[in-house]
Amino acid sequence: MDTAATDTTDTAATGLTFRDATVADVDTLVALIESAYRGDASRAGWTTEADILDGQRTDPEGVRAVIESPGSRLLTVERDGRVVACCQLEHRGDHAYFGMFAVSPALQGAGLGKLIIAEAERQARATWGAREMHMTVISVREDLIAWYERRGYRRTGTTSPFPYGDERFGIPLRDDLEFELLVKELA
Repeated sequence: MDTAATDTTDTAATGLTFRDATVADVDTLVALIESAYRGDASRAGWTTEADILDGQRTDPEGVRAVIESPGSRLLTVERDGRVVACCQLEHRGDHAYFGMFAVSPALQGAGLGKLIIAEAERQARATWGAREMHMTVISVREDLIAWYERRGYRRTGTTSPFPYGDERFGIPLRDDLEFELLVKELA
């Protein structure tokens, strides 16, 4: 982790505090990510993948690897001392990768995601001088892709296969899953 990236950002207007995750946060972050994407709890929000994937979204080893990887950050978002969201930022040359984005299902739909992605983009520019943000989204998630498009991301048409048979990424309920690369230029 870059030492310059360990500063916390407190946005008083929103009551949110942004900080880098530590290994002590692993269990809390796994629970948050799982609740946002899988199982019945995820249905309280709109980002659920419960209709296309069963099983896990991540695990403690995967979250720990992101936290400990050089050039990677797991940005943790707190409100009133409680973790309410997170996202991964990874430095990849002239661009940053955005992933592992999760907002507590009870707080989805209220504009929190917009604030978090804007802060992630700001930090990628400030910390690494990133000129673009890249992400991959499951291509059948049209509502989620449309949300990212409203934030300035564009579909590239570049796809990569879903890791069928690797249950670390979930158990597919469909046979047409793949990831699509979305890109945004960072001014």
